[in-house]
Amino acid sequence: MAEIRLKRAYVAAEEPDGYRILVDRLWPRGQTKEVLKLDRWAKGIAPSSELRKAWHHDADRFSEFAEHYRQELNQNPAVDEFLELVEAQPVVTFVYAAKDEQINHAMVLRDFLREQLVQ
Repeated sequence: MAEIRLKRAYVAAEEPDGYRILVDRLWPRGQTKEVLKLDRWAKGIAPSSELRKAWHHDADRFSEFAEHYRQELNQNPAVDEFLELVEAQPVVTFVYAAKDEQINHAMVLRDFLREQLVQ
């Protein structure tokens, strides 16, 4: 099973990051392709714009957001291909722009995929 790591887009890329995937729908403000050193941008796997705007990174509503995001992932046809991509790599780092390293959509995505990988 692939090791899935999380890293803010504003933290420097490092060799141990492995395969780096931007998992945001929007490009991180102020960052360049050269700085991010991405292998892929998977905006189709990110939360919908409607869900992202409705949540507005409110920590008190994170569990509600996570539930809705999981529902979106369950209905997203891009998940199967994304899962295959992740499985093919020994180490994958999900790059995200959210300020909060403890409450963000990349955590929900990582946990969702881990559950899919063990089935």
